[in-house]
Amino acid sequence: MERLTSQKQVILDYLKDVKTHPTAEVVYSAVQKKLPRISQATVYRVLNNIKNKGNAQVIPVEGVSHFDGDISPHAHFICNSCKNVFDVFNVCSKCKVLDEKKLKVGKIDYYKIYFYGKCNKCKK
Repeated sequence: MERLTSQKQVILDYLKDVKTHPTAEVVYSAVQKKLPRISQATVYRVLNNIKNKGNAQVIPVEGVSHFDGDISPHAHFICNSCKNVFDVFNVCSKCKVLDEKKLKVGKIDYYKIYFYGKCNKCKK
């Protein structure tokens, strides 16, 4: 079992506490306030590890990874204007395919659904 270093714990706690979907740069800036000596390379490595272990989701927005510490099943809305990412819960809960968790081609283990448009702030 891999040990959970204080650096990993601080990064994971940050991801789980924020409701935004920060980029690696934003995570680095935030974590650096608690751990001033942490390097950018360490933050990138830890984020990659957290993602690979299934403890965070990655939402790609025009080639930039945004991280979500909420790994519960939910969709995301990506604003085409400001590029912000928003959680969308329960919108897919009535989908018969997801209820049955199977298709003719195989069993569904997980899903990723992205909606694109303009957020309420950008629509104004």
